[in-house]
Amino acid sequence: MAAPREIGTFVVWDYLVFAGMLVISAVIGVYYAFAGVGQQTSKDFLMGGRRMNAVPVALSLTASFMSAITVLGTPAEVYRFGAIFSIFAVTYFLTVVLSAEVFLPVFYKLGVTSTYEYLELRFNKYVRLCGTVLFVVQTILYTGIVIYAPALALNQVTGFDLWGAVAATGVVCTFYCTLGGLKAVIWTDVFQVGIMVAGFATVIIRAAVVQGGIDTILSDAYEGGRLNFWNFDPNPLQRHTFWTIVIGGTFTWTSLYGVNQSQVQRYISCKSRFQAKMSLYINLLGLWTILTCSVFCGLALYSRYHDCDPWTAKKVSALDQLMPYLVMDILRDYPGLPGLFVACAYSGTLSTVSSSINALAAVTVEDVIKLRFRSLSERSLSWISQGMSVLFGVLCIGMAALASVMGALLQAALSIFGMIGGPLLGMFSLGILVPFANSIGALAGLMSGFAVSLWVGIGAQLYPPCSERMLVLHLETYGCNSSSNGTSWVTATEMPVSTSVVAFVSLRTPLMDNWYSLSYLYFSTVGTLVTIFVGILISLLTGGRKQNVDHRFLLTKEDFLSNFDIFNKHISNNYLEEKAVLSYKSHPMEDGGTDNPAFNHIELNFTDQSGKINGTRL
Repeated sequence: MAAPREIGTFVVWDYLVFAGMLVISAVIGVYYAFAGVGQQTSKDFLMGGRRMNAVPVALSLTASFMSAITVLGTPAEVYRFGAIFSIFAVTYFLTVVLSAEVFLPVFYKLGVTSTYEYLELRFNKYVRLCGTVLFVVQTILYTGIVIYAPALALNQVTGFDLWGAVAATGVVCTFYCTLGGLKAVIWTDVFQVGIMVAGFATVIIRAAVVQGGIDTILSDAYEGGRLNFWNFDPNPLQRHTFWTIVIGGTFTWTSLYGVNQSQVQRYISCKSRFQAKMSLYINLLGLWTILTCSVFCGLALYSRYHDCDPWTAKKVSALDQLMPYLVMDILRDYPGLPGLFVACAYSGTLSTVSSSINALAAVTVEDVIKLRFRSLSERSLSWISQGMSVLFGVLCIGMAALASVMGALLQAALSIFGMIGGPLLGMFSLGILVPFANSIGALAGLMSGFAVSLWVGIGAQLYPPCSERMLVLHLETYGCNSSSNGTSWVTATEMPVSTSVVAFVSLRTPLMDNWYSLSYLYFSTVGTLVTIFVGILISLLTGGRKQNVDHRFLLTKEDFLSNFDIFNKHISNNYLEEKAVLSYKSHPMEDGGTDNPAFNHIELNFTDQSGKINGTRL
């Protein structure tokens, strides 16, 4: 190819397309604020009245953690490290199965609004408080970065106004979250997933035309070593191999889908457990679609710039600017299409930020406000929930402003987000899977897992792995025009290269070359396993086997098989009728839910002793 091109900037049509996406998102919030009976109770606001259907919830689940960091970062990842990233398709499958069959049944039958309610039911209020605090801290930190990072990348390539984008994202998300609650968030996510797919499709189609077809893109990728799908090296120090992605990635993503409030809040808002499980499995198709699009965009990036890398040639100052650079390169003659891609990137940001704001409001109301002010009416709690949405929206915008001066700490902050998720996953796993786990073991496990994962994560930031552990693929510049000075529009930002590795290679210790070089995908794995191991050990030493544990707080065979048709008759006849654990008396008030005890308005009357573990009634 020729030398790196002079890349254009946004025109009026691009701004109009982007503004249209923001306006439609805001209108959805207004609609759900006034549609029907509005937000009469906190359950209406936070849980959509628990009457949501599987398909919109599935699309919302897909959008929630497919932020602009995914839209911009995954293609750059494939460009630099190859298509082995596509093995995450296996990770997503395992994550969805574990979330749907292990964690969902327990959360759903308890009818919780905040996942951290479970921790008090299973352990005590101090465990619940620890979980809530960790979630709030990680979510505010992560959400601020999600707002700021893509705005910076797009600003430096397209000329798109940085702080205008940050403010617009924060204000619009806060607006429709505050007015429309969870229903607005879910239906806006549905719209935004459509925008994301349209943006990706536009880039893929145009890249295929420019490069002479999909065959050319795949051929260039093959010759450049980018089709490196199968690396079965079991070494945990290698950044991405089949095993690090499948094992480490499954722990990381299960901490998001299995126990993270942003995701759990969505699928337990469904009107039945079957719908909730279906939302997770349908969401899997969405995850695979976004992954396929982003990986192919990375291959298109390489095909376009395989002989003149814009990063090495100093046409971009960071890898996450490569996708905007490609867009302005191949779509600059089509007014409005660069704006569609920016709308695609910001759709990912809006979905993540809105999910975070709604989840933060939910845990604050359920885990703090309700516990301190038990006499508040549902109407008052609804207003407080809306106020919390405004507060957390402002805090997230403030965090974005703070991120602008954090420099190299941005990546560290993103790693900390993953490090917190692992210990939390371990603590929930203790409660659901280990009947003798007690509150002392849960707290000790959480603190131990958090300390160890924080240790390895921060160590990895201070002493990055050597380049041979990163498996970086070669980038060429022989096709660049040497007369191009490459300074037409790039502003100075930190290049993602660690000079400390070169300067201090002789000072590296075995700890740095081994423990701190652990693949980042194993941070969550380490946190989870340490939490479970310490939790089990301390529980056994502190009399955990003598405690009484309610069956409802554990995963049972009946929970696991509850939605498989082959077992339905056995469960309904033998388990419910022969054991006759519960009888019920319905109240006159009807509700649209079908099997969630949180909104069936049923009094449970215990008729025998068969539903107990160690003497405790169901």
